[in-house]
Amino acid sequence: MPTVQETIVNAIHNKLIVTATYQGLSRVMCPHVIGYKDGTKLNALFFQFAGQSKSGLPAGGQWRCCHVDELSNVQTSAGEWHTGPGHTRPQNCVDSPIAEVAY
Repeated sequence: MPTVQETIVNAIHNKLIVTATYQGLSRVMCPHVIGYKDGTKLNALFFQFAGQSKSGLPAGGQWRCCHVDELSNVQTSAGEWHTGPGHTRPQNCVDSPIAEVAY
């Protein structure tokens, strides 16, 4: 069984959709980068386009920086890849990428 990190890396390389529980809510997202923040915290930058959100999900979706150790029930599937505005701007979710989407 692959780890959550391995699942997200695979989803990035193959542009797969990730469905997961994060902070108690079901989320449907496309991962764009995974790696370490400040050398210790494993994070992933996703574009969430469906599912639940504490603050409400805007029409069209929203960028999310998630702590990988807080993700559960992680599954991948093929489908339409989603990204949001500003995907070419520098992100601050990850300092040291392990994998990232090539644009």
